[in-house]
Amino acid sequence: MQNDETDQQLLALLRENARRPVADLARRLGLARTTVQARLERLETTGVITGYTLRTSVNARPPLQATVLISIEPRTGPEVLARLRSLPGVEVVHTTSGRFDLLAQVVAHTTSELDETIDRIGEARGVRSSESLIHLATKLDRQGH
Repeated sequence: MQNDETDQQLLALLRENARRPVADLARRLGLARTTVQARLERLETTGVITGYTLRTSVNARPPLQATVLISIEPRTGPEVLARLRSLPGVEVVHTTSGRFDLLAQVVAHTTSELDETIDRIGEARGVRSSESLIHLATKLDRQGH
């Protein structure tokens, strides 16, 4: 079953605050509380909602973030991914299309820690080249993390 506009509005409200009470969600959507509860249960059962997460304030997150674009040698993906997994500063890794094969999101508390993580990525066996983009200021964050 495809999500309708009401489901999309419900999901948007939950993205703003996943702890919002069902009664408040119902009031904002102009629906009965039981209807909203049924929609939430359906979204959870069908896997649209896979869980509710903690969003930390900017103060609780490591202050430095970077995106590392990685080009790898053919057939070295699993080895490079294992190396990235072993680095605690690497939070997310995506495969990409285009000039680079992987995109890694990196966090650190200090510039030396960030430098160390980026160096470990570049030295990993199978990494042909990498390019680092240090995040300076967040101008839009719809996900809140």
